[in-house]
Amino acid sequence: MTYILAIDQGTTSSRAILFDGDMARVGTAQQEFTQHFPQAGWVEHDAEEIWSTTLAVCQEVLANHGIGSDQIAGIGITNQRETTVLWDRETGKPLHNAIVWQDRRTAAICDAFRSEGCEDDIVAQTGLLLDPYFSGTKVKWLLDTIPGARERAERGEVLFGTIDSFLIWRLTGGKVHATDATNAARTLLFNIHTGEWSPEICDLLHVPVAMLPEVRDCAADFGSTELFGGSIPILGVAGDQQAATMGQACFQPGMMKSTYGTGCFALLNTGSDPVVSNNRLLTTIAYQLGGQRTYALEGSIFIAGAAVQWLRDGLGIIESAPQSGELAAQADPAQNVVLVPAFTGLGAPYWKPDCRGAVFGLTRNSGPAEFSKAALESIAYQTRDLWEAMQGDWGGDADVTLRVDGGMSASNWAMQGLSNLLGASVDRPVMQETTALGAAWLAGMQAGVYPDQAGFADTWALDQRFDPKMAEADREAAYARWKTAVAAAMAF
Repeated sequence: MTYILAIDQGTTSSRAILFDGDMARVGTAQQEFTQHFPQAGWVEHDAEEIWSTTLAVCQEVLANHGIGSDQIAGIGITNQRETTVLWDRETGKPLHNAIVWQDRRTAAICDAFRSEGCEDDIVAQTGLLLDPYFSGTKVKWLLDTIPGARERAERGEVLFGTIDSFLIWRLTGGKVHATDATNAARTLLFNIHTGEWSPEICDLLHVPVAMLPEVRDCAADFGSTELFGGSIPILGVAGDQQAATMGQACFQPGMMKSTYGTGCFALLNTGSDPVVSNNRLLTTIAYQLGGQRTYALEGSIFIAGAAVQWLRDGLGIIESAPQSGELAAQADPAQNVVLVPAFTGLGAPYWKPDCRGAVFGLTRNSGPAEFSKAALESIAYQTRDLWEAMQGDWGGDADVTLRVDGGMSASNWAMQGLSNLLGASVDRPVMQETTALGAAWLAGMQAGVYPDQAGFADTWALDQRFDPKMAEADREAAYARWKTAVAAAMAF
């Protein structure tokens, strides 16, 4: 038997998923790691802990199934995007905790560059807005903050990478410093039209080009690792949301997927031409294969599954995530509690990093059920914000079906609510491990053991379709309440 090992390094855990030659999942190993919050709005990870958990889960899943390195045709890597690591070229040791994509510490830096009129050129080159979300200003902050870091980086002694690059460096024993086009496109330093690092933006942020990784296709040779008993090639890399887009087989322009993890990320395939957004969405690279870039419109929601985690860890009203749907179903239908989960700011289409969360419509009878319902509905409302913006930019068919994945997509209550508030069909696939599957498919295709795009698309299978069951007047009234709540939260 031939296998593909997929590494899915996420925001809260590291996972290794083993797929067989038929793209069926054989086994999974997972370890959570520590979330560090040094100040309000700051989020960090220990890159060494990311590495140790990644290595451990790979070893675990191979050992559990008795799989040797000679049976692995390739490794695919997918990762939390934008999270930023600087490390010593000689020792491989990080210079600082990784700054996570959720982190807002560079808001003032973004404001300063915006006031200087820099944003238009940045948008034109990168397709991204000037926001703390992206890696570029995180790199600047680290180079400004760590004594001597910029000088060392200029000498080539310090390297920058998103998590994929850091893992590739460690897996290959420091032989390969590379990334793929999808991760590069999220750094704020990459020109998505030329496919090269932007010297103008690097100069603006004072980021030495010498520290940047080489950019390759999503399916390419990223070196090999000797850490699992023999040589295994690394053949596929993509940021998690782009990997999920491929895992959902959204290869045709107009196809759209939304992934519900810690955050929520919707991507709409726009084909070979980048679409400039008039609704503050991001223009990004969906994937790059054979040197050809395919573009997407993307909307980013910072808090999705994290709202359910807040119910569990912050409020203590549930013990596990599935309870949220059970509680929501018991909510008083006469109450209209609205949660704006701007715990780390608002993402698309608002882009308000300093906004914070708020709850509206509370009554004396509001309790755990109403809070659970409001948390799940907040995710549907935010998805509709993205849906409306994408339809406006793309100008496509309003009857387009949304493909969903991620942990929250397993909740029938949440997915039915999403369909109700969108007024559109929502399709959940049989294989919901779409992020890992996308990474595995890239590596397997490059290794010659998995089919091409068309063949892979033929394997996509529907688990359940959710059609809207809410009257249009009720849907529009509910969405109007949401828009009012968001405006109030931003005003506060």
